[in-house]
Amino acid sequence: MEETKKDDDFAFKWYRVRNRVKEQFGQRPDLNSLLFVIGMNEVGMIKETWEKEDKQNLMHVAICKLLSEEGYYKYMGDDEEGWPHYEQNMGMPTFNIKEQEELLKRNIVKYFDALDAGE
Repeated sequence: MEETKKDDDFAFKWYRVRNRVKEQFGQRPDLNSLLFVIGMNEVGMIKETWEKEDKQNLMHVAICKLLSEEGYYKYMGDDEEGWPHYEQNMGMPTFNIKEQEELLKRNIVKYFDALDAGE
């Protein structure tokens, strides 16, 4: 019973995050879109268009930021252009795709909760 409540709470929080971003950008985001938005927020740059390589770098920054909360990456500082850099802090366990998505989604919810709390 307790596990079902946790799942329901998470599902609601995930919906709330996606709806919040939809209201801001006009369409309901998928996981990759949310990573892109988090990457832009972490870099502190918003541009109308991004090169493909920059998009990939933004998503990488987001993943590192999210997984740093789990201890997998450590923030090392920003480079001269303002891009944050991370280094792997510990080995990642082997996850299947569904487990990877679940880990990212749960950390995305935590990320947006922290934004709401002003952290």
